[in-house]
Amino acid sequence: MLQASRSALTRKRVLGSAFVGTTIEWYDFYLYGTAAALIFSTQFFPQGSALGGILASFATFAIAFFFRPIGGIIAGHLGDRIGRKSLLVISLLTMGVATTGIGLLPAFSVGGWFTVVALIVLRLAQGLSAGAEWGGSALLSVEHAPARHRGFFGSFTQIGSAAGMLLATSAFAGTRAAVGEQAFLVWGWRLPFLASAVLVAVGLWIRLGVKDAPEFAELRAAENTAHAPVREVLRHHRRGVLVAIGQRLVQPAIYSILTVYTLTYVSAKRGDAGSVLAAVLICSALGLLSGPFWGNLSDRWGRRRISLISAALGGVLVWPYFVFLDSGPLALLPLVYILAMNGIHDSIYGPQAAWFAEQFPVHVRYSGVSLGYQVGTILSGGLTPFIAAGLLALGGNAPWLICAYISVLAVVSVISAVAAADPVGDARRTGLSLDADAPTDAAPVAVPTTASATATPTETAETAETKGYSRA
Repeated sequence: MLQASRSALTRKRVLGSAFVGTTIEWYDFYLYGTAAALIFSTQFFPQGSALGGILASFATFAIAFFFRPIGGIIAGHLGDRIGRKSLLVISLLTMGVATTGIGLLPAFSVGGWFTVVALIVLRLAQGLSAGAEWGGSALLSVEHAPARHRGFFGSFTQIGSAAGMLLATSAFAGTRAAVGEQAFLVWGWRLPFLASAVLVAVGLWIRLGVKDAPEFAELRAAENTAHAPVREVLRHHRRGVLVAIGQRLVQPAIYSILTVYTLTYVSAKRGDAGSVLAAVLICSALGLLSGPFWGNLSDRWGRRRISLISAALGGVLVWPYFVFLDSGPLALLPLVYILAMNGIHDSIYGPQAAWFAEQFPVHVRYSGVSLGYQVGTILSGGLTPFIAAGLLALGGNAPWLICAYISVLAVVSVISAVAAADPVGDARRTGLSLDADAPTDAAPVAVPTTASATATPTETAETAETKGYSRA
């Protein structure tokens, strides 16, 4: 009884750490995305045309995404060798220093090109930190989870993204209301960036109180950690990496369109960025509930079915979405965002932590999930606002090329969902069940129920292997 109580308490602390830590990380990261859409084109890139300033601002937003895989590779190598927790502390500290530094940068009119260079360096540090953060936080929560609840546990890492966006959007909206529009554009935008220092201090205090999951601790104690985990992933687990990359195409692209590019689009087309910020605020708050809902549902239905349907819907519904932005009543924008964000986006994103972890064995899992996740993010989320701005100009100020781009990404994500291993969905379909107390690395191996009790151990193992389950 005492042991069970301690285990439950440990899991709660891990979930709290995953949620709070990723909330702060993504608060910092999303501050930049919002500021890139509303502020930085005039603060740091005022020279040249308005379009040139917007493209330069979105280019610095995108450049951090190119460094996320580097952060993921470095953190994956070290995290698979020395542990998840240590890397999470480093990533949080790096993000906090970079975000606070951006808030202290002088405008281009004062600092000139020094400001631009310093902004890029700090943005690269944010990219490295974000690349290290997600894999470690996701694995810390999933590896502490019972086998039947990995999707639910992993969703607490995912809703840190919604909470971070909620916090970042609230900080910008609150600061704008407090100091006024003009003061906000001149200096008020800096306050949310400087507040990061306080948030990071709180996050570090929480994160220092958690430990690595027992399955990894046992692996390290037995000296069975991989010597070159990234190389081993690329040599023996390429399918898992490709599946993760494919799953990361449409989901972060949808997110970037909704939370970053739509700000610029609606401001230019209809002169009303406030409606977009309000809609983002509402759906981010609901995301704190929708993320765990979809994670829990994936534990019951399987990851593949949910992701496949939602990716297809995203590729189709992006077309009427832009029609609405052009001529629809903006008072209904929150309802549109709830459907797009909490319905389509969150149903793909919520189960991803568990699903990606299920593609790799524990000794290379940090490297595998980080590489797939971050490379996929580069190819979609980081480049999407920049690509969308260019496609809008190429399409004669009409959004049809943007819609086609999202639809193509959706097709690739649907194909990757079909190709991915789905232990929960396959076990449900074949009448097998997962051992609720098995460690994460063993969870893909199903145990027979009454319907399959006559199968021999060899037959059961062979069935698991033919279903594409990852094995240690």
